[in-house]
Amino acid sequence: MAQKTGGQLLVEALETHGAERVFCVPGESYLAVLDALHDARIPITICRQEGGAAMMAEAHGKLTGRPGICMVTRGPGATNASAGVHVAAQDSTPMILFIGQIERGMREREAFQEVDYRQMFGGIAKWVAEIDHAERVPEFISRAYHVATSGRPGPVVLALPEDMLVELAEVSQPQPWRQVETHPGLTQMADLQKRLWAAERPIAILGGSRWTEEAVAAFTRFAERFDLPVACSFRRQMLFDNLHPNYAGDVGIGANPKLLARIKSSDLILLVGGRLSEMPSQSYSLLSIPEPAQQLVHVHPDPEELGRVYRASLPINAAPTGFCKAVEGLQPPTAPKNAGQAAEAHADYLAWSGARPQTPGALQMAGVMDHIEAEMAADTIFTNGAGNYATWLHRFHRFRRFATQAAPTSGSMGYGLPGAIAAKLAFPERNVICFAGDGCFQMTMQELGTAVQENAAVIVLVIDNGMYGTIRMHQERHYPGRPSGTKLVNPDFAALARSYGAHGETVRETEEFGPALARAKASGKPSVLHLLIDPEALTPAASLSEIRAAAEAAKA
Repeated sequence: MAQKTGGQLLVEALETHGAERVFCVPGESYLAVLDALHDARIPITICRQEGGAAMMAEAHGKLTGRPGICMVTRGPGATNASAGVHVAAQDSTPMILFIGQIERGMREREAFQEVDYRQMFGGIAKWVAEIDHAERVPEFISRAYHVATSGRPGPVVLALPEDMLVELAEVSQPQPWRQVETHPGLTQMADLQKRLWAAERPIAILGGSRWTEEAVAAFTRFAERFDLPVACSFRRQMLFDNLHPNYAGDVGIGANPKLLARIKSSDLILLVGGRLSEMPSQSYSLLSIPEPAQQLVHVHPDPEELGRVYRASLPINAAPTGFCKAVEGLQPPTAPKNAGQAAEAHADYLAWSGARPQTPGALQMAGVMDHIEAEMAADTIFTNGAGNYATWLHRFHRFRRFATQAAPTSGSMGYGLPGAIAAKLAFPERNVICFAGDGCFQMTMQELGTAVQENAAVIVLVIDNGMYGTIRMHQERHYPGRPSGTKLVNPDFAALARSYGAHGETVRETEEFGPALARAKASGKPSVLHLLIDPEALTPAASLSEIRAAAEAAKA
């Protein structure tokens, strides 16, 4: 066995564990790793800013279930990347961030770009460590893969001292990482079956991570047998076919009031994979805390989440994958007490998502959504960041298949474009559409350069109303007629795209969108469609003036 540098051992470990891609911004603090990647089988995606690189790694992890890999330099590189680490933490996404670090002998002197990463990331990463000895690299990488994917998945941060990466060691690699699965007990499943037999108004809510296409299919069969209405948590709409007769809608921002009423009046909630945190719980108002009024069956892969906020009637420590295998054995009652409720819930969803409100201006987002629904294949992947514009996608698009949605439950702006690039690189045969507001897009729009360099033919819809729309909406509700700090003077986004070598067009009227989308698809390039919408068209539910008038009336 030959001696190898720490950098070589790290890259060899990534190959051993099946890393599919590295997203990075290069830095002199980890040159030995970059050199080892030169001869590796792992492709490198060179990003423009560390926040974008980390978000790409997070999106890869979200869509594949395997840790996304990101590499950045120390100090500013790490602080920039923290945005993506936070997304991975709140979204329960497996991800590993490698940070170049100062030499070991320079610690505690505030050396150039020195940061204590255990302190910096200690509150948002599952595990933070520094690899001090080259011979321990395989051990640390193996542990990183297992920590990032076990229980509730999340980000791992490993700092790499510059001198350790050139240190020689002779050490073998362990066996490749394998997912640690958790399954429910037979007694728990028997208890669940009895509760479902007795329930008159049951409903399921799906969320979190640790799902697979097979698990989604198994849960669908279970829901059919029990005639169970199924809702999806915030930005997890891909977990159940939205046109399936059992689908009840999504529990997110601006949720269907009828769905919320159905959950509140239910006598049994089966919560699988999710935490029912602030957004889906409607600011923790949907269920009583800590003791819900309804029976709550909470299925989660991390035992520390069970009872953390809600005291479940039946807590089940199991991943969605293991749980959905187990429900295949449950038998429905011969005469279910909830017969017909799934159909009612689905009818409510269709009415809610089928309504197409008219908004001020020549460009109607309702028309944009109609065209997308008619023209795009069911396996199209949709990404977005944060902002009112995302409501159009979440409410009016019908997600049909697993792994077609990548959006931050953490509400991180700038996520859409990096997420779309990662999605296209992971699934090059599929169409990928990014929704982004004008403020959201400008957080990471430099990653257009990454898309062009990688020939990742994503289609970006920049929905431009000349403001930070969500903040302006809240201003009008609380301080009507007093806008402050929310106006934006924007560039010509289509021209910007063309300057990068991408396809770019401006869309001002509804009728222009369909032909522009067709040209974007046909171009074979990354594309930006700059959608100019009226600033009054703030949300599907209300215009800017209507929100202001309602707030003024309430204050009067």
